[in-house]
Amino acid sequence: MGSKRVVVGLSGGVDSAVSAWLLKQQGWDVVAIFMKNWEDDDDDEYCSSRQDFIDAASVADVIGVPLEHVNFAAEYKDRVFAEFLREYEAGRTPNPDVLCNAEIKFKAFLDHAMRLGAEKIATGHYARVREVDGRFELLKGLDDTKDQSYFLHRLSQAQLAKSLFPVGELRKTEVRRLATEIGLPNAKKKDSTGICFIGERPFREFLNRYIRKEPGPIRDERGRVIGEHQGLSFYTLGQRQGLGIGGVKAKGAQRGGGEHAPWFVARKDVATNTLWVVQGHDHPWLLSPALDAQDASWIAGAAPAAGEYGSKTRYRQADAPARLAAAANGAFHLDFPHAQWAVTPGQSAVLYDGEVCLGGGVIDSAPTTVARHASA
Repeated sequence: MGSKRVVVGLSGGVDSAVSAWLLKQQGWDVVAIFMKNWEDDDDDEYCSSRQDFIDAASVADVIGVPLEHVNFAAEYKDRVFAEFLREYEAGRTPNPDVLCNAEIKFKAFLDHAMRLGAEKIATGHYARVREVDGRFELLKGLDDTKDQSYFLHRLSQAQLAKSLFPVGELRKTEVRRLATEIGLPNAKKKDSTGICFIGERPFREFLNRYIRKEPGPIRDERGRVIGEHQGLSFYTLGQRQGLGIGGVKAKGAQRGGGEHAPWFVARKDVATNTLWVVQGHDHPWLLSPALDAQDASWIAGAAPAAGEYGSKTRYRQADAPARLAAAANGAFHLDFPHAQWAVTPGQSAVLYDGEVCLGGGVIDSAPTTVARHASA
């Protein structure tokens, strides 16, 4: 009987490349797949998958594994991008990477791999899977500066049972060192940032192609109009850059006072097309003692019991203590002993029990520590 087959998603980056090499060293029959998930303007300067495919092909050649090019662009547009636009048009800030993992990398890609006779699939994510009494747990990656369990929190038992994350046991520095020792052509390639279909282009420029501009007033906490926004879809809570109001201060204000503090987006009112902003990073309008989430997905298949957990309301955030109220009908409520900053509807609230990722849901609303201006 031959080796068990694993299909590796080879992105052109160093993490998936080292993952493929590690699995081959372990004796797996490794087949590599390059996934093309976006076609619109893919040949321009911002997001060309052509170079990534060339890098993936070079890696496959060095490691000595076959590489197949698979196009999931139609599935991506239907299952991920359409939802992405719907959320932005509703004034929310979605996280397409979370949806892409659940719908493309661990669904469309997994299905394709199974048709190729795979026992497992593997990706370059910094996370781990542990089996306990026939159940599967998703664990944080050992490198806490690179942990990507937040993006994987919607995976099911069936998906985790088929998934391997070889670099989840390593630190990024070790991955780079291995890649150099192996002689991988992408050993020093920069990590990709952001969403592939947006690439490095200005985000507002990208959204302009798909969402109609609807300028409206920018108001401060006293209700004064202090500027004009370009459309609520182009802003997110906590945003500081690109507001165009940096020089605005109270009339007659003294130099050196708090009136020179930076402005932050605090609220988007879709009904009145108003962008509300405040001054100062720790303004009460930016701090939330609780949140409500919906569209919950729990890795164990059922919601965890009410109680104390660690939580993240955005990627790259340290776990914050939270109390989970009873979760039901795909919704749940979290209370925070320490108010959280810029909790953003559309983003994911993810729960942890130590190193175990339990799952989470989409943030629907989050009250702030003080009541806003009556007209806000």
